[in-house]
Amino acid sequence: MKKMGLLVLIIVFSPIVLLAQEKIETPDWNIGDKWFFTLGNIEVVNADQNSYTLNFSDDTCRFQNQGFKTIIFEKTTLNRIGVLDGGKRKKYSMGLRRILNVRLYNEKEWKDEYSGKRLFAPFKGAFESYTEFFTILGWEDLRVQAGKFRSIKLECKCVTTSSVSPFMPRGVEMKSIFWYSPAVKYLIKGQYDKSHPDEVKDWELVSFECKK
Repeated sequence: MKKMGLLVLIIVFSPIVLLAQEKIETPDWNIGDKWFFTLGNIEVVNADQNSYTLNFSDDTCRFQNQGFKTIIFEKTTLNRIGVLDGGKRKKYSMGLRRILNVRLYNEKEWKDEYSGKRLFAPFKGAFESYTEFFTILGWEDLRVQAGKFRSIKLECKCVTTSSVSPFMPRGVEMKSIFWYSPAVKYLIKGQYDKSHPDEVKDWELVSFECKK
């Protein structure tokens, strides 16, 4: 009877334990944390009570840095909230604004809208508006050059909603897949389908240095 009772408890509480293990929290970054990728590197260069400032190397995938070298992230959500442009702080208004908001990962789906200049040819610099649709595809044990990590697989669909160019119609869709690892505190891989420009290349984590 004792064994039967123990078995019942395991069955009842196992789903709760599993759910608790799958839920993740916003990571803490520290000045000096660094991530090295096959395409460039990223470093936390400043932190205050409300935000982190990260530098992206010149060779970082442009789709990841959205054309900026220095991006400011909100501390409580890791939403992108600002950039340093010519030494002046400006509001962040480009894509991937909420891609690192891991609180949303628990909701499985969310979307965001933004307007900005096109990053790639053709018609680079043209003003366009987009809607991003994010979908969590589940957990996956992913091996990259830095090692094997338990990761969340995330799909991002970026759809053009308006454009100043008649050659860039509404409804054009670009699809990307990203993997986020709680152990690494950042994305560890980016993979882009053929809808992206030729200059957008896949990347993965090579090594990292993060304080505990």
